[in-house]
Amino acid sequence: MRKFLPRLKAVTAAFGKSLCLAAIGSALCLTQVSAADANSRYAGFVIDANNGKVLYEDRADDYRYPASLTKMMTLYLTFSALKSGRVSKSSKMPVSKYAAARPPSKLGLKVGSSITVEEGISALVTKSANDASVVIAEFLGGSEERFAEQMTATARKLGMSRTTFKNANGLPNSEQRTTARDMATLGIALREHFPEYYGYFSIRSYNFRGTRLGNHNRVLGRVEGTDGIKTGYINASGFNLVSSVKRDGKSVVAVVMGGRSGRSRDDHMVELLNRYLPQASTRDGGALIASRPAISLPVAAAATTVAALPSSGPIPGSRPSGSIDVNERIALAYGSDAAGAIARLPQVDTRPIIGRDALRAALVEERPASHIPFPAVSRPALNTGVPMPRVGVPGVDPDTTGSVQSALSRPSSPWVVQIAAAPAAADAMRMLSEAQRKVGGPLASAEPFIEPVGSGSQTLHRARFAGFANKDQAWAACAALKRSQYNCYAVAN
Repeated sequence: MRKFLPRLKAVTAAFGKSLCLAAIGSALCLTQVSAADANSRYAGFVIDANNGKVLYEDRADDYRYPASLTKMMTLYLTFSALKSGRVSKSSKMPVSKYAAARPPSKLGLKVGSSITVEEGISALVTKSANDASVVIAEFLGGSEERFAEQMTATARKLGMSRTTFKNANGLPNSEQRTTARDMATLGIALREHFPEYYGYFSIRSYNFRGTRLGNHNRVLGRVEGTDGIKTGYINASGFNLVSSVKRDGKSVVAVVMGGRSGRSRDDHMVELLNRYLPQASTRDGGALIASRPAISLPVAAAATTVAALPSSGPIPGSRPSGSIDVNERIALAYGSDAAGAIARLPQVDTRPIIGRDALRAALVEERPASHIPFPAVSRPALNTGVPMPRVGVPGVDPDTTGSVQSALSRPSSPWVVQIAAAPAAADAMRMLSEAQRKVGGPLASAEPFIEPVGSGSQTLHRARFAGFANKDQAWAACAALKRSQYNCYAVAN
């Protein structure tokens, strides 16, 4: 018995808990001073993932810094994007100067290089790479700041009411906080909503272009049935860990936050799992977390889904009443010499067409795809090396939200705002991303999309924002764009 006391004392000192060992029909217990006195950063939580019964909790709702547990939400949104078809595992994500400059733990990515979505996922799960986290955030959200807004909005939809994210990797930020209960909620949501991707969390090691990356989660393998999830550490948080176990029909998710060392945290987690797994139920009562939150627009419009937008909107007051086709619009704008006006457009080069020429391009008669001289850019092409514009958290529940509009589809939006037309789809998309980043608020709930149209012997790509319910909203967005030196116009869709 004596040989076990040093280890038991170490674990007790780390977490300030009362631990017991059974010995010859009696119990030997070590009781320390109160948990708050022993470690003020500690929080713990264990939940039966079959029925939602809380098996253990200690300061489970007190604010804590998530550290790299943050990457669980980054991966949640990545899995959402995969499931919705917005990206694929082979989609290439460019590495920005900002992403490459993130402090360790990191892959050491070079500015201008790229990694695939699957490489990013594996790097987050194993090495907890901070640079890869930002690459994902910028690729899916346009910027880390906007991606963090999407993370927080998703947390609210999942019921994580006390969690706020400010970055995608968990690096120190005084405003980024969570609770042990909220982290357990996220762990359960990852298991329930993305079973096809959840297996990534059990990866023991990953070979990234010749370099072996070992998983920081040392509890994998120590408790039978453990299948993830994530570790985390910054000075302010201490050592954090979320673990999941499935065995003999039982299922629990446990959270330990504020450990004084990685080893003491792991030992305490093993102790909690071994103590409470036997108390868990074998009867699965179904999903605990509301099935895949219906977030298909950016944060400011998270309550409105794409499917909820009407398919047609009011006719602008400046137009005659009744239905107006594209030919009539051209005639209204340019008189009887519309063809000549379009023919006099300058030959396209790599520069975007903006201002008055963009308006003309927007009114070009739309043609069937078979008449366009060369194919419009397809979704895979947009996912290979070209940063995607911010289109909000990807839709993850087609039963409730409808399919999210791809960059080349026409959203169901009463009003849209166009800022330019360009011969290259990538140029149009970059302009949308830049405009949304610069303008901010009035475009926070807008959905960027591009629309190819045939014009003589060329194809132009309209750069547009959707998601405006009425003329006033569209005009207000256009006014904000003009204040940022963008030409634009609003039109009923």
